[in-house]
Amino acid sequence: MSANNLKVGVQSIGRFLSAMVMPNIGAFIAWGLITALFIPTGWLPNESLAALVGPMILYLLPLLIGYTGGKIVGGDRGAVAGAVTTMGVIVGTDIPMFMGAMIVGPLGGLAIAKFDTWVHGKIKPGFEMLVNNFSLGIIGMIMAMVAYVIIGPVVSVLTTALGDGVGWIVDRSLLPLVSIIVEPAKILFLNNAINHGVFTPLGAEQSAEVGASIFYLIETNPGPGLGILLAYMVVGKGTAQKSAYGASIIHFFGGIHEIYFPYILMKPRLIIAVIAGGMAGVAFNMITGNALVGPPSPGSVFALVLMSTGGMGIILTLGSIAVAATTSFLVASVIIRADATETDDLEAAQAAVDANKAESKGQIPAGASASVAANGEVKSIVVACDAGMGSSAMGATVLRGKIKDAGLDINVTNSAINDLHDADIVITQQELSARAKEKLPSARHVSIGNFMDASFYDKLVASLKA
Repeated sequence: MSANNLKVGVQSIGRFLSAMVMPNIGAFIAWGLITALFIPTGWLPNESLAALVGPMILYLLPLLIGYTGGKIVGGDRGAVAGAVTTMGVIVGTDIPMFMGAMIVGPLGGLAIAKFDTWVHGKIKPGFEMLVNNFSLGIIGMIMAMVAYVIIGPVVSVLTTALGDGVGWIVDRSLLPLVSIIVEPAKILFLNNAINHGVFTPLGAEQSAEVGASIFYLIETNPGPGLGILLAYMVVGKGTAQKSAYGASIIHFFGGIHEIYFPYILMKPRLIIAVIAGGMAGVAFNMITGNALVGPPSPGSVFALVLMSTGGMGIILTLGSIAVAATTSFLVASVIIRADATETDDLEAAQAAVDANKAESKGQIPAGASASVAANGEVKSIVVACDAGMGSSAMGATVLRGKIKDAGLDINVTNSAINDLHDADIVITQQELSARAKEKLPSARHVSIGNFMDASFYDKLVASLKA
């Protein structure tokens, strides 16, 4: 297998894993807040409410992951089959079965999808409901038993081995070296795959045992990226230096880490700075014993503070951000100053980010088109991306301001493509347009290259006013 094929394969697996976890991040956060507040060592200890913690992590969260995995593969019927199958791995162990849910949930959905394909057009009229209900029940039962007898024990062994491996790394103080993989992967848009597909499940298991986990602080720490932007502010030049001020606010307070990726791609050697910053932040948390009780999503300073372990935990979390940012800033400043004769081409770097993001989705980026026929009244516009939280949220904010300035009465929101349900116009990147059209064929679809392209929105608003 070539290096490129391996990269595409890893990205595909990463996208699939994160797609099962990301829609359920709100449930992880709810569990984390309940844990932070009501466990005996929490902010507001309450024995009765703390009883929610165990069932949520043992049953609710794995079932949600299995349900989502089944739905991705087999639709609504696949979702039910995925949840039933997931119960097979849950009841056979006393550890949180996140890894098991990621395996058997899609398998349950695949089983029902294969059955539906096989019987399509063969069911006699009047028997559809009977066949649908009993087939789902029987297949779900069989898959749950297979999961309980075969898959559950295997996953338990793998989980134990993985936990022992992680423990070995932690015991030898080697965890900071993980940043050598994590920080470059973020620039390739594998951040969601690594964070939600790996660190969130590992962190939930560790948090269930000891009340908090350092894994929640590895990828989400905004310090390394903040250090890059601060360095551009101080020693940068041109449009990159001027735009870094606004980018730092979006990155640090909004938790949208994508915003600093172009600044690294302008000077690829800056990857050294974010690796150094990431390692420093992880080392600080290891030395101080700092950890979070739940996953902060997005990686905003507000989310990290909310998930910290009480008063001293907040101070340590802010300290880890400061240490990571300072380290990244110092290294980046040297690199940027050494490149002072070069032109900071932010537009080209943003195009490279779009290309990386498209490649991470296994697709080919294409040029944007701002043309939209103003046929009929437009009342709602949705800016859509894979997750519906990061880049699409930024794009919706830009467009919303321009719509308001133009005096148009149009509602602008952002959404995940899978959640599209009502809109007159859908704006998404070219490589995602096919999925968006399939999800909402009644809308008019417009393609964009960079969600922060103000000129694109200017043209769109002008066409709407015409």
